[in-house]
Order: sequence, then structure tokens, then C-alpha cells
Amino acid sequence: MLVRASERSGTPGTWSLPGGAVDHGEDPQHTVVRETAAETGLSVSVASLQDVLADMRALPERGITIHTDRLVYQVSVRGGSLTDRVDRPTDLARWFTREEARQLPLRSFTARALGLPTSSADIVPDEPPEFPSFYAVPGPDGLHRAQRFAAYAVVTDPDGRVLLTRVSDGYPGAGCWHLPGGGTDYGEQPGAALIRELVEETGQTGRLIGLLGVASHRDAASLGPEGYPIDWHGVRAFYRVVVDKPAPPTVADVGGSTCEARWFAREELGALPTDRLTEVTAEAVQAARLT
Repeated sequence: MLVRASERSGTPGTWSLPGGAVDHGEDPQHTVVRETAAETGLSVSVASLQDVLADMRALPERGITIHTDRLVYQVSVRGGSLTDRVDRPTDLARWFTREEARQLPLRSFTARALGLPTSSADIVPDEPPEFPSFYAVPGPDGLHRAQRFAAYAVVTDPDGRVLLTRVSDGYPGAGCWHLPGGGTDYGEQPGAALIRELVEETGQTGRLIGLLGVASHRDAASLGPEGYPIDWHGVRAFYRVVVDKPAPPTVADVGGSTCEARWFAREELGALPTDRLTEVTAEAVQAARLT
């Protein structure tokens, strides 16, 4: 199932997977159900997470470059019927075989998700622009809002130990144990981001094994170093990573959000109280079946 971009979009005539932006505080699985219904007329249920991708495209006529983190799900159709749309960013939805899709002008992320050649009508900039790590903007309830995508690693070594980091004072979750990782930079792929963060936060060189899942958490009045409460919505991909040659952990980014890194034996990890772990850490450790 693919949808066609209309003249109202930045890439008219191109085809892509149905979907769209995650609203503030929305679970991404709910997003893909909502957006698929809006763009195709079909009711779907989420079967599994397939991949997490990032891409950049330039829109010269608007003078902007867009970085998008994309969660790709497999879904099954529950009901509804195909519906064309008028005066919307997408106007057609159609079924195609893979070979038929190969002949279409596909958005780059769609071609990649389908395992097809990635040449497309997207204009990719040579270099990512300078961009702040996040924006906090006033929300309708008076609080500032910030939504950020991040990548985290469930890291183990050959002895089965698990690597965790501790959140610094002055940051949300201060004192809790957390997964290595963090927000992705503009133009950065999630896997590359977490390997970079692993070195910065723990001094370890890791090997990416695979994607475990995606967590969506909202902290509606988080107080951090900004000095004012922020309604944070974090969408976080977490991966399995192996460190083949572990070393004593060292924190290179001194003064940042990580104050300590430590290897935990499985029994030590299992003995940690739940309130000593951040939400995403507890969820990822359970998904990796480490406790």
C-alpha cells in the first residue's frame, strides 16, 4: 500500500508508505493507525516494528532542510475501503506489487523500507545544517513543550554483564540508572548515534546487533538544566549492542547528563529497585529478557 504526494506537498507526484507525524504525547503505534486511516480510508492494526530510519531532504523553494526519524511498522488491514483525498498533502492510495513499486518515483525512505533501489526525487543536501538539539515551544496549557527522538543501547559483554549509566543531578531522573545513548543529531542515523553516545558516555566500543523496540514516554512537567518546567515527549528506539572487549567505564562528557557508568552482573541488575531505573531502561531490559 502506497500513497501519492499531492501538489500541496513538498514532493508532488512521489509515492511513499502511509503514515505521518507523531503528535505530542502520542504513542507512535496510535499514530500509524490514525494516519493510515486518514490517508487511505483503511483501518489497520499494528503487527510489529520493522525498522527505524532517518533521512534528510532539502526543499529549496522553501529554503529549508528537513530531518525526519521514521518508525516503520508492519500492519494488517481490519476494515474500511480505499478513499481518494482532495486538497490534502496526499491524494491517492493504491496497492502495488513490489515490481510495480520499483517503477514508481519513490521517496527514499520508502524505497529503503521495501528493499528497492534508493534513487528518488528527494533532494539530499551535501551537509546537514547547524541545528539546536531540541526546541521547547509554548504549549496550549502554558508549559513549554519539547519532543525528541533518541536511540539507546541495551549493552552486554561476553560475561553477560549489562552496562548502565547514572543520570546527573539537575537532570530529569537524577540518580536513576539509565541506558547508554541519547538524542540523535541532525542528519544522523539512530544506530550511528547510539554507538557515538556509547563512546562519549562510557568509553566502550560497541557492535550493533539489532533493534529491540521503541518506547514512548511523556514527562508533563520535567524540570532540568533549562530552569523551567518542560512538557517532554521522548520517542526512543532501543537496540541490542555487544561490547566484545569491555574496559573500565569512563565518562568523557563531564558535566553533562551522565555522571557515572557501570557494568552490572545480571543478578545485580535484577536486584535494583524499579524506582532506581528510568522508564525506558526498565522497558528495554524487559524486552531484552535480561531480568
